[in-house]
Amino acid sequence: MDLGIAGRTALVCGASKGLGLGCAQALVREGVNVVIVARGAEALDAAAMQLRAASAGGAGHAPFVKPVAADITTPEGRAAAFAAHPDFDIVVTNAGGPPPGDFRDWDRAAWLRAVDANMLTPIELIKATVDGMAARGFGRIVNITSSAVKAPIDILGLSNGARSGLTGFVAGVARSAIAAKGVTINNLLPGAFDTDRLRGTFAGAAQKSGQDVEAIRAARQKHIPAGRFGNPAEFGAICAFLCSVQAAYITGQNVLADGGAYPGTY
Repeated sequence: MDLGIAGRTALVCGASKGLGLGCAQALVREGVNVVIVARGAEALDAAAMQLRAASAGGAGHAPFVKPVAADITTPEGRAAAFAAHPDFDIVVTNAGGPPPGDFRDWDRAAWLRAVDANMLTPIELIKATVDGMAARGFGRIVNITSSAVKAPIDILGLSNGARSGLTGFVAGVARSAIAAKGVTINNLLPGAFDTDRLRGTFAGAAQKSGQDVEAIRAARQKHIPAGRFGNPAEFGAICAFLCSVQAAYITGQNVLADGGAYPGTY
């Protein structure tokens, strides 16, 4: 399927590895230009090399790949991203989740860091891009959040709270006047994907419970109907579809990708 987005330009955050890189790879294969942002310059440059290789000959268009080593959660980092390219047709927001732990140990500063990274930063990126998208008649914003928005995980309270705030905000703004101007905003909720983030969660759970990390990993996998953890490439494919012309009638949604782990009907 031709997703109809060749030649568009995307900002992909947290794209040096994991789910962000998976999204960037899927987009460049569709001929989308990408500005990729992450804090670590070395890993980001390596990701840029992978993306340029993946884009070779894709979709009849040779897209550009611009790495920007910056912290997207800061005003300076966002300014650096927009200095690399001023206008974006596609924005994939993504920031590393806050650390796991016991809510009794989190002070006000910890909560503010979580809200700033996982709620306010996506809102700032939406604010900076949505009107330009509407004026041009096309825009796709995909926020990578978490399955914990639907099924909270006790040790991820910082993430549960901050990402739920973003979810509520998107539910309103996605249904505003921009919806009739070709702009969609959706949240993509990953369950257990085989990333550094998942491994860190297992380590935190092991420390809290005293269990072996591998035992915790095996138990988590056992409760996924698909019988495995997801991989970044398949997550990226879902993201690319949400950015496609075919997904124009999907907005304000929370798209859950978790191998069937969430047990609810809705």
